[in-house]
Amino acid sequence: MEKKPLKKENKTPQFHINIYWIYALIFAGILAVSFFSNKETVKEVSMTELEKYVKNGWVEKMVVQKQKDIVEAYINDTSFVSVFGKETQKVKGAKVITTIPSADRFDSFVRTAKEQYGYNGDVNYKENRDLLMTILINILPFIILIALWIFIMRRMSGGGAGGAGGGAGGVFSVGKSKARLFDKGTDSRVTFKDVAGLTEAKQEVEEIVAFLKNPSKYTELGGKIPKGALLVGPPGTGKTLLAKAVAGEADVPFFSLSGSDFVEMFVGVGASRVRDLFRQAKEKAPCIVFIDEIDAVGRARGKNPNMGANDERENTLNQLLTEMDGFGSNSGVIILAATNRADILDKALLRAGRFDRQINVDLPDINERREIFNVHLRPIKIDESVNPEFMARQTPGFSGADIANVCNEAALIAARKNKNMVQKQDFLDAVDRIIGGLEKKNKITTISERKAIAVHEAGHATLSWLLEFAHPLVKVTIVPRGKALGAAWYLPEERQLTTKEQMLDEMCSTLGGRAAEELFLGHVSTGALNDLERVTKQAYAIVVYYGMSISLNNISYFDSSGSSEFSFSKPYSEKTAEAIDKEVKTLVAEQYDRAKFILSENSTSHNKLADLLVEREVIFAEDLEKVFGKRQWTSRTEEIFEAQKKQDADIALAAMNSGNTLPEEKTDPILPETAEVEEEKAENRKEKTEDQ
Repeated sequence: MEKKPLKKENKTPQFHINIYWIYALIFAGILAVSFFSNKETVKEVSMTELEKYVKNGWVEKMVVQKQKDIVEAYINDTSFVSVFGKETQKVKGAKVITTIPSADRFDSFVRTAKEQYGYNGDVNYKENRDLLMTILINILPFIILIALWIFIMRRMSGGGAGGAGGGAGGVFSVGKSKARLFDKGTDSRVTFKDVAGLTEAKQEVEEIVAFLKNPSKYTELGGKIPKGALLVGPPGTGKTLLAKAVAGEADVPFFSLSGSDFVEMFVGVGASRVRDLFRQAKEKAPCIVFIDEIDAVGRARGKNPNMGANDERENTLNQLLTEMDGFGSNSGVIILAATNRADILDKALLRAGRFDRQINVDLPDINERREIFNVHLRPIKIDESVNPEFMARQTPGFSGADIANVCNEAALIAARKNKNMVQKQDFLDAVDRIIGGLEKKNKITTISERKAIAVHEAGHATLSWLLEFAHPLVKVTIVPRGKALGAAWYLPEERQLTTKEQMLDEMCSTLGGRAAEELFLGHVSTGALNDLERVTKQAYAIVVYYGMSISLNNISYFDSSGSSEFSFSKPYSEKTAEAIDKEVKTLVAEQYDRAKFILSENSTSHNKLADLLVEREVIFAEDLEKVFGKRQWTSRTEEIFEAQKKQDADIALAAMNSGNTLPEEKTDPILPETAEVEEEKAENRKEKTEDQ
């Protein structure tokens, strides 16, 4: 086989000439020519010759430099040849220089010239400047201009500390992407083990991780991985952490930035940053691009509250739509975005081919909160009194960020009390601190005010204990906290559906404070402001949104699309508005009368509870059980925990019988089935037997 001759490597050094350096040299040459071409014609003469020139009328003016005793005599144009000769090129401003004995001798010479020779020119005296100062004044501005020009050209061409294209902080880097790169192997990795809860969301993104690890498994079968996934959920639920875990599990570069990073006051900057971001992503592929708070740039076009004034944002969105649909599905670039306002996003952004999937990242349920507590309790020194299950029950509606804040606040409270370990009471104080605010034990309240607050809070506690669907009480306090003079803590049931009866019981319990004031004090106070606000909103929701009223049954005026957000007209007539107001007033009045009736029937127990509040300032559910007896109704939350305990006991018993160790992860709790469900299953089994 014939061998091809090897090509000789060209070892000659190649010099790359930057066009901006050529411009700088031309500019410097022009300055040099303009500076050195303006030379003056100067001739040094004696004092006798100067006297001759003055006598003949050849001198136009004289300038005396005091410090050096030098006189500069400027020759007029008509006498240039007589002084310098024909060989010298005639220039304007020619002068002769001579040294004088002293300033006094020169003054007498000037008087003689004016009296005898008829000299009428100017005679000026000036301080002599230092040569170095003269050079600096004449040359330094040009040096500064040249240095500034070179600096700007280097920044534009990518030189200097700014990096390529001026770098992230360069003068001309305004159009560059502000995305922060978490490259593989350079930053601490976050995996799914670091993300507690979010079981369903993890399952959704596992397919993305599997594709980034082994893309051929999908492409060989003709499958296409989704180009983008949108994480939707309330603030603090772990959307950003989940996106980092995806990148950590896949071990690929991860670009992270916010939607507001695209928005700038300069026209075209947002679109330029989008192009630069996707250019970098394609170079790093396979990778993940995560855009947090994408609603800052992805708001639906034509629905801007600024009445169309922000065209730059829409141009940025158009460029983002183009880039997301511009690269191939198998290029290895996957877009993840997060928002808690998916309803206002542009429909073109959510269509198939861009953000194909919407992954709901909801608030954690009771079991997920327990897992999150276990994660955040690892670095904290706790004693045996701290139970993650108990803390999960005390924090309904808390997000992952809220739970992290509770753990941190508990550690700070324990440190403030000079404790060596964080105890259960510190966590309870932290929950109270976050929900209600800082305790104000020094706030001055009179005896009558304390009695009124105790009656008010005891009214809430009594109704919540006696009503079936009201939220179970945790504790009641009359210690001022934040802006509230007293507060009652409840354990809300984590319902998926809410009935009208449940909402009415909650309204009745909320009105218990105002009803107790009217019944047992004979007057009402401003302390029920927050209660009345909540009840009014809930009553309007029953009538206007859920269609649960009698006269306006099965009619809802709720707009889930958000198109009526900036509308100035109501979707119903004035007659319907009057009917709505009438229904709301009727609902509130009925529940208020109901609250007064229940309190009057249990007045002795209520007054006993109010006195106990005045005495102790804080009472718990155990105290209510002593006054009213055991609560008749069990909440769904308690059912979940009882089912969880039973399931854990069954698993432990099965493991002991088989000799195996307990599994690390627990399955979701199984709720006790109702009699109706059991009967339905029995009927189904009977029908199958008959068919066979």
